[in-house]
Amino acid sequence: MHNEFTAIIERDGQWFIAYCPEIPGANGQGRTKKECLKNLTDAIELILEDRRKDALRGAPANAARELVAIG
Repeated sequence: MHNEFTAIIERDGQWFIAYCPEIPGANGQGRTKKECLKNLTDAIELILEDRRKDALRGAPANAARELVAIG
């Protein structure tokens, strides 16, 4: 599945700090922009995985489940 999200990146001294406005709580940091974006990507993946698991806990056992791809 392909998704794209916005990364807002700022420089703070020798650190790069980024957050994703579409995914509250997703942020990353690193000494390089590349490292910062990798950490942000990891945070987004973890948050979305956790939200998916949490949402599926309440789904009825006999309900159909299918994936919907966006993009």
